[in-house]
Amino acid sequence: MNGEERIISGTLPGGERLDKALSLASGLSRERVKALMGEGRVSLDGKVSGQASLKPAAGTAFAITVPEAAPAEAAAQDIPLSIVFEDEHLIVVDKPAGLVVHPAAGNLDGTLVNALLHHCRGQLSGIGGVVRPGIVHRIDKETSGLLVVAKTDAAHEGLARQFADHSIHRAYLAIVAGVPKPPSGTVSGHIGRSDHDRKKMAVLHPLNKRGKHAVTHYRLIEALGFASLVECRLETGRTHQVRVHMSSIGHPLLGDPVYGRNPQRLRPILTQLHFARQALHAAELGFIHPVTGAAQNFVSALPADMAGLLVELEKQT
Repeated sequence: MNGEERIISGTLPGGERLDKALSLASGLSRERVKALMGEGRVSLDGKVSGQASLKPAAGTAFAITVPEAAPAEAAAQDIPLSIVFEDEHLIVVDKPAGLVVHPAAGNLDGTLVNALLHHCRGQLSGIGGVVRPGIVHRIDKETSGLLVVAKTDAAHEGLARQFADHSIHRAYLAIVAGVPKPPSGTVSGHIGRSDHDRKKMAVLHPLNKRGKHAVTHYRLIEALGFASLVECRLETGRTHQVRVHMSSIGHPLLGDPVYGRNPQRLRPILTQLHFARQALHAAELGFIHPVTGAAQNFVSALPADMAGLLVELEKQT
């Protein structure tokens, strides 16, 4: 061993495939375990094993040699963050509108990932073999609010599993055009790339295989004349889900440049406030801590720009 590697060892539970058993025993993700098996870094009772589907007996001794994590491709940048919660396994941040979550074409730096690489330096264990924060969900650049990010492979695996089975609690506050009738309800419609504009998402026919099942529960909180404050609770987490679903029932988000036009009577208010983003805030986030098992629940108040918009709309009622 070269001093840059570490060895995880122990005994395996019985009745599980080798890749799953190793994941449970080591805290590494199954994909990471499979990759290490492919590199000949996993041994059972002293012999190298690469057969993921093998079901070893309970008590079988294992050893995994984990190489030093490769450096992240993104650069660490000292960007201020609003930290709501943090421990050795994960971090919850309150993202401001205007901050992109992950580097991509057009936004290669200045993102939340760049900020986390700086803030969490020395604390990231190498998710997937790379020193990086584990992004398990995203919110749009111009949406504000709560986001949880994994620091370790085990936390990443556990959080990803909760998002996959839709057990994560997420609630958004949105200011929409008009007043929904009925005042509460459920929007259920497959979401996928629009047939008319590939840059937009749309509610597609259920038989369209490109669409993914999406469910949003909405509730009117306050009617504001030509607009409303609504709460949207998500069962699923599709791209632009709240924006697409609310627009599909005739109540697009104020300020949304993609999925709706602002009511003419409200345009002077938006112009006066220089409000030029979708009025959407990730206000509640709840999940089971993937390592400790404790229930975690966080709430974020409306940011100043949306609170100011509400004040001006209330003056009109």
